Amino acid sequence: MPRVISIHEYELKPGVSGEAFEQAARDAERRGLFDLPGLVGHHFLRGLKGARRGAYTALWIFESRDAWERLWGTVDAPVRASDYPPRWKIWENDVLAPLLDQDPDTIRFTSYEEV
Repeated sequence: MPRVISIHEYELKPGVSGEAFEQAARDAERRGLFDLPGLVGHHFLRGLKGARRGAYTALWIFESRDAWERLWGTVDAPVRASDYPPRWKIWENDVLAPLLDQDPDTIRFTSYEEV
């Protein structure tokens, strides 16, 4: 069964250090905020070369499209932010939002299905 991989691109607020973002991500992991049904892996990355050098990205790996849709809805009918899983709302609203230059729900992202 093909997995779904979502790539989220984060732009930090001016004055927010990469170290602060990295520590927040580690703290969120320790708190279990990414323990979501169907999420089988995640990686936080910092660009080394190219257009996103020094910028942060996360890869979210879901076991299947069905698992991804149970969390986020379908492509044509996504769930509302108010209906996100409770742990994800803490991640976005309490941890991530203070670090980003925009609302976490409006970041640039792409979700891919393995072929």
